[in-house]
Amino acid sequence: MLASTFHSLYAISAQLSPEQNSSGILSMDTDVFRLHCMQTITGTKFIVLTDLRQDGTDGLLRKLYQIYADYALKNPFYLLEMPVRFDLFDQNVQAAVEQADKSGVSVI
Repeated sequence: MLASTFHSLYAISAQLSPEQNSSGILSMDTDVFRLHCMQTITGTKFIVLTDLRQDGTDGLLRKLYQIYADYALKNPFYLLEMPVRFDLFDQNVQAAVEQADKSGVSVI
């Protein structure tokens, strides 16, 4: 539900932005959490929810994209737009989130 709502807001903000070739929403604050987004060249969006006081999620988003590229995009059996269901992918995402948590990025 959150992803589909965010996708719509992202597309609208990119179109309404006064800046040419706007990349849409990069971060959005709520009363409870901050949503960070990184869109790849292929249009895939990576979304991370953090505590409001946390910054520095760019490194985590880049690392998640790297893991996605290594374990999904390089896999000949993976089809774009399908859920990623590989144990090594899950393990590496968990390790990246734990590493980010240890370094001070509190991921919700």
